[in-house]
Amino acid sequence: MPLTGCCCCECVRTSEIGVVERCGAYKSLREPGLTCICWPLDAVVARLSTRIQQLDVPVETKTKDNVFVNVVIAVQYQIIPTEAYSAHYKLSRPDAQITSYVFDVVRATIPKMNLDETFEAKDNVAKAVQEQLEEVMHQYGYAIKQALVVDLSPDFKVQAAMNEINAQQRLRFAMSEKAEGEKILSVKAAEADAESKYLSGVGVARQRKAIVDGLKTSIVEFSGGVAGATPKDVMDLLLLTQYFDMLREVGSVDTNKTLFLPHGPASVTDLQTTLQGSMMKNLAMER
Repeated sequence: MPLTGCCCCECVRTSEIGVVERCGAYKSLREPGLTCICWPLDAVVARLSTRIQQLDVPVETKTKDNVFVNVVIAVQYQIIPTEAYSAHYKLSRPDAQITSYVFDVVRATIPKMNLDETFEAKDNVAKAVQEQLEEVMHQYGYAIKQALVVDLSPDFKVQAAMNEINAQQRLRFAMSEKAEGEKILSVKAAEADAESKYLSGVGVARQRKAIVDGLKTSIVEFSGGVAGATPKDVMDLLLLTQYFDMLREVGSVDTNKTLFLPHGPASVTDLQTTLQGSMMKNLAMER
């Protein structure tokens, strides 16, 4: 008895490819839209999405300097519309296949590099993963659009140690800059002090020159105005005048506690005798 069937309509959505089988055997691929099949002989057994899909693959491995790192590779893949037959019938779990190759490439690449080199070579790792997957997955009807290293992090203790090293390096640089700044300030202060002392010396020299010039003028005028006066007499008079001027300035200050004592070898002996006599007198009065 011949097999007969009725015409049935199936809808294949946009971004999908329908796989039609007749009695369990592959018959054809159907584009998005309304398609007619002979039911129950024919059936749409699968709808394959042509959208780009992403698979995040976490991998734990170690570097050349024996530091364990966690790497996350994001693989973006898509079914090739013309190879939809291979994508459906040759590979049942594309995500498991991709994960296996990502593990293989990452664990063959990163152990050849130190930790610092690993961070610098993220693009090289991603490129190696993409090239390996493109070569393998194309025969199964899949195109690898992109492979990205979205995360690369060492163990928490290693991260803390790296941050501490970085902090100490920055602190050392800051201390060096601070010391250099203090050195510049010290040099500038010394230069300013030297310049100040130089200018002070110049001022004192000019002051003394002015005093000498004034004394010279005074001596000449006094000698000319007073008959029989010698330059020594004039100098004695000027020194005596300055001495009394000094006494007047010292005595005019209310808070001044200056004590004038005679000086010279004999004066020291007289002062000692006077102090001893005063102390003995005070002791006798107390008794």
